[in-house]
Amino acid sequence: MQDQFFLMGNLVIMVAYAAIMVAIVGPVAHAGQLRTNRLATATALIFFSCAVGHGLHAAMAYRTVMQVPAAHRMQMDAAGWSWTSAVWDLLTAGVGVYYWTLRRNYGVLLGKGGLYVDPWGQRRLDEADARERAARDVAEAQRAALATVVEHTDDAVVGLTPEGIITAWNGGAERLFGYPAEEALGQPVAVLADATGGGEQVDVLDRIRQGERGMAYETRRLRRDGTAVDVALTITPIHDQAGTVIGASAIARDITAAKEAAEHRRAMEERSNQAQRMESLGKLAGGVAHDFNNILAIIANYTEFVAADTSDRPGVQADLTQVRRAVERATNLTRQLLTFTRAQAVQPEDVDLNMAVTEVQMMLERTIGEHIDLVAVPSTRPLMVHTDPGQLQQVLLNLAINARDAMPEGGTLVLEADAVTLDGEEVDMQPPLPAGTYARLLVSDTGEGMSPETAKRIFEPFYTTKPQGRGTGLGLATVYGIVTEAGGSINVYSELNLGTTFRIYLPLVTAESAAAAAAPVHSTAPPLGGGSTVLVVEDEPALARMVARILSEAEYRVLVAADAGEALDLYEQHGCDALLTDVIMPGISGRRLAESLHERQPDLPVLYMSGYSNGLLGTTHILDEDIAFLEKPFTAADLLHKLAAVRTTSSSQR
Repeated sequence: MQDQFFLMGNLVIMVAYAAIMVAIVGPVAHAGQLRTNRLATATALIFFSCAVGHGLHAAMAYRTVMQVPAAHRMQMDAAGWSWTSAVWDLLTAGVGVYYWTLRRNYGVLLGKGGLYVDPWGQRRLDEADARERAARDVAEAQRAALATVVEHTDDAVVGLTPEGIITAWNGGAERLFGYPAEEALGQPVAVLADATGGGEQVDVLDRIRQGERGMAYETRRLRRDGTAVDVALTITPIHDQAGTVIGASAIARDITAAKEAAEHRRAMEERSNQAQRMESLGKLAGGVAHDFNNILAIIANYTEFVAADTSDRPGVQADLTQVRRAVERATNLTRQLLTFTRAQAVQPEDVDLNMAVTEVQMMLERTIGEHIDLVAVPSTRPLMVHTDPGQLQQVLLNLAINARDAMPEGGTLVLEADAVTLDGEEVDMQPPLPAGTYARLLVSDTGEGMSPETAKRIFEPFYTTKPQGRGTGLGLATVYGIVTEAGGSINVYSELNLGTTFRIYLPLVTAESAAAAAAPVHSTAPPLGGGSTVLVVEDEPALARMVARILSEAEYRVLVAADAGEALDLYEQHGCDALLTDVIMPGISGRRLAESLHERQPDLPVLYMSGYSNGLLGTTHILDEDIAFLEKPFTAADLLHKLAAVRTTSSSQR
């Protein structure tokens, strides 16, 4: 009976210790201190050891109570059960000593707060909690800083659902598109309509939902007030942890100003390229015109020589008249070549633009055709411009002829002159001219118009849209050259089937500075030389012989040189009363030769002759005021009158 109580007691105590051990380990493990709370671990270990020890004692009693045969008890003893129980009791005692050592440092295991928590372990947990809180605070601060940056950036940042509903809207979006956040949030992104009229927004969201990583492109959007804005748009998908697309972020940057600047640069580059093309063609045309004018001068004057020798032969005179007409046509053609290339030497004067418009109107009324309604609208204020009057008339006639050809079925041609003030900004069709007041000449028609591609090339030499044989392609190129040479600008606006308007801007001169110069009146008989010596310098032998013949027949003594070096030698040997020299020659130019002779004879009259001065007689192709110039090709009368005028002017200044 005593053995039975011993067995039952050990079993009950074993179960109680095991329950206490579980009660200790559970909360400690839940608190995450199973490894760090040494006191609780030691306490649980004691109860575990006691439970095992009482289990061993119960097992030893079991063999007595259950009357285990002696042979079985001997097997149990041989297996070491008695020694195991004794050793385990010693281990339990050791754990108890360890427990009481810890307890002196940590106090009681239980208290008012329940299970005692290891302060060292708690300190480590507190430190870990503190680190976690600090990390959360840093992350929160970073999120707040990022939110501040996003809110105040100039770019529009918009959050979207996969279906395109706006979920986030920063201040940049409000400033760019004009919608406040409370109005934009919850709205479909379609509220930012595509100004190009396409369905690009839907397509982009579909591609995002289908897994595209993102895209960037330029587009146009409508603001709240209905105005369009150019934007650079970047759209990126937003994924959850599983990789599913849960939305998209859209960043829009206003590039309206950048696109306008790029367009301005493109226009400037195109204008520069056009100027370079014109300059290259000008060099080519100028060289051709120089030689061609020499040939025309020879043809024209030898025609007159023949005419004088055959005055009694009507048939020959009729043939010579045809030669004169051909020379005149060729002369006009070379003049156009030199004008559009800004290579023709001109002597501008103050011209009344209103009067020029009226004169051209009277000329056109007789020639333009009854099917064209011609309207001239001069300005109510004086418009004085400084240009060559013949060239200004040529500008008006060329533009009027182009307008007539653009209206084969009839229409309206308007010539309008007025004054405008430019601010120097190249916007709204304003020309690239400094700020100031200008005379503006509008030549408009209601004709066929032209495409933008044609309008871009309209001033290029030899470019024409007329059928072969009906245009040289030099008319508008000549207009461009004349206007530019006068310090002005010309542009064109045209639309197909609506018509064309040319705008010409020329600098105004004040009424006080506009003094009308009386046109020289030539006598019918050219003045004679009276034996005066003229030094003729011309590198074209045939032209030199022709000039020498004209002067000799007008009673001049003529010295002929082929270049400046030979001319200086003749001057040293014979002297001269006047110098007639070509401008462009091999080696020293005519201008340099004249300067050299002026050092020896300051009052020497000088007359330059050329069909292409190449800027050698002035800072531009506009002649300096002290230059006497005879344009090739010229007639004998032109030469003799001009030479006499130069000699008279020189004599009056002595």
